Amino acid sequence: MSGVLTNDSWKEQYGFPNSDAQGGIVASMPAGSLFGALACTRLADVLGRKKTIQLSGVIWVIGSIFQCASVNIAMLVVGRVIAGFAVGMASATVPLYQGEITAPHIRGRMISLQQWSITWGILLQYFVQFGCSYINGNASFRIPWGVQMIPAIILSVGMIWFPESPRWLIDHGREAEALEILAEVHGHGDPNNELVQLEFTEIKGQVTFEKQYGAKSYKDLLAKGVMRRVMLGTSLQAWSQLTGMNIMMYYITYVFMGAGLTGRRGNLIASSVQYVLNVLFTVPAIIYIDRWGRRPMLIIGLLLMGFFLFLVGGLQSMYGDWADVDGSRVWLIDGHDSITKGVIVCSYLFVCSFAITMGPVSWTYPAEIFPMRVRAKAVSLSTAANWVMNCVLAYAVPPALSSISYKTYYIFGGFNFAALVHIIFMFPETAGRTLEEVEEVFSQGHVFSAWKIKRDVGKKTLQDLKVADAKHQDEEHASDHKHSDEHHEKI
Repeated sequence: MSGVLTNDSWKEQYGFPNSDAQGGIVASMPAGSLFGALACTRLADVLGRKKTIQLSGVIWVIGSIFQCASVNIAMLVVGRVIAGFAVGMASATVPLYQGEITAPHIRGRMISLQQWSITWGILLQYFVQFGCSYINGNASFRIPWGVQMIPAIILSVGMIWFPESPRWLIDHGREAEALEILAEVHGHGDPNNELVQLEFTEIKGQVTFEKQYGAKSYKDLLAKGVMRRVMLGTSLQAWSQLTGMNIMMYYITYVFMGAGLTGRRGNLIASSVQYVLNVLFTVPAIIYIDRWGRRPMLIIGLLLMGFFLFLVGGLQSMYGDWADVDGSRVWLIDGHDSITKGVIVCSYLFVCSFAITMGPVSWTYPAEIFPMRVRAKAVSLSTAANWVMNCVLAYAVPPALSSISYKTYYIFGGFNFAALVHIIFMFPETAGRTLEEVEEVFSQGHVFSAWKIKRDVGKKTLQDLKVADAKHQDEEHASDHKHSDEHHEKI
């Protein structure tokens, strides 16, 4: 929608929607995504991770057809809600699937690849829209809406050749298949590989435990040791939206218009640079996320994003004033070319800061902190928090920009610094651990002093697991003898 909002043909077709209507149209997709993320909790457990992802692609095609064929706002909103439902399903299930099938030492990198793929999707759709903007008439926006079906079809068909999650298979009694998949993806086909045996042993033990004590409903997310992690996962996804990245993705053409960049083509070209930067600066995160760790990336990123937003707000307040642009009330910087360039550069630096830090980490962290018994429900709830904030902000930003203008940037800058405090005190490091070793991280306590939990906490080798298992069997054997002796004494 970011490339369509200033399209004259689009405005004419849909009755020249005002800022409230534009916010509603944009927000309809994340609203659908909220329900899709919640629905996938049940679907991912019943159908499996793989089939749920395939189903999301099918639903996306249906939503795209509605959008492409829409003749009024109501039909467009229906299509966006349906497509949003599919996005919600995929966005909750894909990180879950990646977290469960990836080796611990590259898990962060692999989930970051998902974020990188998202940035490529954003970039490609923007250039499709930019190219189609040279077409006169409704084809200028219907073609981009139709092209959306292609990646959805590729996803659904391509997943046929992907394996199911080994954790889901073990949870459903299909251990031989799970071991075969772990051997293929982690041990070059060797089921006796140490990493394969380590993961298989850990997963099997965890699943056995969780079948006895596992979650049966959403109430289990409130259990001791789980609720803390649910709060961390949902709040991180919410913070990722409250950073202000929404403004820079959905409404960047309005941001640059307010900065004084006039002319639709020039605005679109300047906006496209930002999407390219979003792709490029996600690459270092993919390479180094497991070496740098989650905490340092979040702390540095939030500091930078808050700083750049306050700088943009300050420049807007000092050099801007209300003006009328194409019949719309806009806070505009006029006649200050260097300040216009400064705002644009700050916007670029903000996007770079998000791409290299919060972007990939906000998806990686929730996918790796939850125990198996609640993972599907908890990850979907975390993703739902993302979509709730996405929906609210998509709707709220246009009225905010047209009423309080530059103060909008101060609000989002404040959110960044609030998130910074939260991260420093309450988010422990989880990089480089298996999903089962993360349990020990959270058993350390330090709820409000997360920095005290060191990066080597929870690390185990296969030998450690064998020793622990032997000790556990000895304890069970001793307990059985004790109960037998007590029984004989009673007789």
